[in-house]
Amino acid sequence: MRGERVALRPLRVEDAPRLAGLASDPDVARWWPGLDEARLIEKAEGRGDVTCFAVLDEDEVVGLIQYYEHAEPDYRHANIDIFLGRPYHGRGLGPDAVRTLARHLLRDRGHHRLTIDPLAHNRRAIRAYEKAGFRRVGILREYQREPDGTWSDGLLLDLLARELD
Repeated sequence: MRGERVALRPLRVEDAPRLAGLASDPDVARWWPGLDEARLIEKAEGRGDVTCFAVLDEDEVVGLIQYYEHAEPDYRHANIDIFLGRPYHGRGLGPDAVRTLARHLLRDRGHHRLTIDPLAHNRRAIRAYEKAGFRRVGILREYQREPDGTWSDGLLLDLLARELD
């Protein structure tokens, strides 16, 4: 899949060392704790319930984007997660990757709604998702346990198929 600035391709086992290095940066690890090479290999091998893609800037792997599909017909939708390595923040790559995957999920996979749920204090991610067209829905109280054991609120954002540009 190609966006305006990035390409998305299925995650490969050989991407794991590169992505584990990017994910170990404190600015990434605080939002994606425990994302090590073994876990990335599991994702690349398709173990689990998410579908994963490498985010490419030209031919360089700069991050990971994934989705989970809720298959129940009356509630069918997909949820997206993404991270980019710190050297690639602030360059417009994140919003482009999210828009690219959103188009695929809405047009090719037939979803009518997508969600994304960053921690409420992850301002950089929230800005990127809003640039991609997602809208704030509400606060998910005490949504995620942080590495220090405290609970933090999440922010639910969604994008409807009719809102896609």
